[in-house]
Amino acid sequence: MLCSRCLTVLCSIGGAFGGNRGLRPVPPEKGIFPLDHLHLCDLEKVEYLNCLKTAGHQSEKCRQFSKKYLQCRMERNLMAKQDLAELGFKESTVETTGGKVTDRVVTQDQ
Repeated sequence: MLCSRCLTVLCSIGGAFGGNRGLRPVPPEKGIFPLDHLHLCDLEKVEYLNCLKTAGHQSEKCRQFSKKYLQCRMERNLMAKQDLAELGFKESTVETTGGKVTDRVVTQDQ
């Protein structure tokens, strides 16, 4: 059992639960965006979740729904606009006329 003085010293060193006092937390680069309080993208979310359920939670089978959901969030400023290729939405490799294999990015128009 710790004496009250030792407990006071331990608490003042790193906070009551060991946290660093005085240091400001830095948010992660990705993953933090406003919640959809107005339910602007509920339809897309439900479609994606239903697809996951029917596909046995194999997300690769529901990529078109996750893409649609992310596009909805970007259009309504619920997340930063970003190229879909940067989010992993690339079509399989395509061979060009010179025999060179490249990644083809899927756009909305395709």
